[in-house]
Amino acid sequence: MSVRVEKSGSVWTVIHSRPEARNAMDPASAEALYDAFLDFDADDGAAVAVFWGEGGSFCAGWDLKHAAALDEPEPLSEFAIPRDGGARGNGGDIPMGAMGPSRLELDKPVIAAVAGPAVAGGMELAMWADIRVMEETAYQGVYCRRWGIPFLDGGTVRLPRLVGEGRAMDLILTGRQVMAEECARIGLCEYVVPEGAARQRAEELAHRIAAFPQLCVRADRRSVKAQHGLNVRDALVQEWYNSRVVLENEGIGGAGRFSSGEGRHGAGTSSG
Repeated sequence: MSVRVEKSGSVWTVIHSRPEARNAMDPASAEALYDAFLDFDADDGAAVAVFWGEGGSFCAGWDLKHAAALDEPEPLSEFAIPRDGGARGNGGDIPMGAMGPSRLELDKPVIAAVAGPAVAGGMELAMWADIRVMEETAYQGVYCRRWGIPFLDGGTVRLPRLVGEGRAMDLILTGRQVMAEECARIGLCEYVVPEGAARQRAEELAHRIAAFPQLCVRADRRSVKAQHGLNVRDALVQEWYNSRVVLENEGIGGAGRFSSGEGRHGAGTSSG
């Protein structure tokens, strides 16, 4: 199998393993990743996922050797894989992405651990994650520009939200390589680590996040994602209704624990 999951407590590491193809995506891998992340989201014992490409590459994009071999009368059927993601999918409006989980809207955080290339569709998968940890030798880029293949898995949506429209246009139109240092500088990744250390650092972050009360983590994450496109007033309204139940069910109890001495001066909290 090209996809497997390794679990450490409430942290799942979802591993894509096609090192011979630099983890380029084929349909079997796409479906397996889609299923793995749906399973993660549905599992009550899972809190945070790390997404890692085994063998020194995050993902080199859609498998162009596979694409070149397509001889179907309607080649775009490759992009119309019918899958029902339930509440986390996009219903019948749009099929499963060619890159697998790229159109899922999970309720739990995902951290991308990026080594080597995260280019074309692989860049779209990295942007799908909530946080990106890149090794100093890793890079992103709209390499599909070279072959006349557009972004299909959220790239034109997520890239300008991460880096701004001007920078997004630069990267999309030029298709140039963007090394980890520049990714960090422009907001395309959050951490840069030594070569070989991305998975370890991502898992450390995942355990740190998983140690917090999870209703609160998910509510704040959900509010950040839901505010796109809203005016300030509507965003504040949705934040309040999104958060009030969490405050009642989790926050008041947490305040009581603080009042009794737990967590003061960093005691009882996670670190890292």
